[in-house]
Amino acid sequence: MSEPPVDTTLLRRALGTFVTGVTVVTTRNAAGEPVGLTVNSFNAVSLTPPLVLWSLSLRAASFKAFEQAGHFAVNVLAEDQREVSETFAKSGGEKFTDVAWRSGHAEMPLLEGTSASFICRNANRYPGGDHLIFVGEVLSFQQHRRGPLAYVNGRYLELHSPTDGTEIVVKPGDAIASR
Repeated sequence: MSEPPVDTTLLRRALGTFVTGVTVVTTRNAAGEPVGLTVNSFNAVSLTPPLVLWSLSLRAASFKAFEQAGHFAVNVLAEDQREVSETFAKSGGEKFTDVAWRSGHAEMPLLEGTSASFICRNANRYPGGDHLIFVGEVLSFQQHRRGPLAYVNGRYLELHSPTDGTEIVVKPGDAIASR
């Protein structure tokens, strides 16, 4: 006997109760232009080796750029970057025009003012239904100690996290180990 189909509207609503961080994942397309989109499917996989994952819809306008890219950057948005999230959530258009950013390792676009950022080598890709799951090996990262932007039940949530102002920067070639 087969299982009854899942009501995707109800499933989406139930999944929305899980509080997530808000990220903008960036890369460069074949022409070298920056590409990015808002993602809340970001997650840690492993500390040794340092691995993270995120997923992308097979129908996303930027799918080809990420599928072909050797690297990507995950920019963890800070609590005051709701507008940045909304800009990168839109399909198409020029997203980098009104957003402060710079090139990091492997020329990956890093957004300014974030809570943290990770530059990753595209280590593995796995099919996952109507998405492709990207696993990245963390090559470098920065933690800016700014409170993160969160998302739950279709709304942004500001956590007003206390910070101590300390910044952490790990560059390619530095040892990435738990301390």
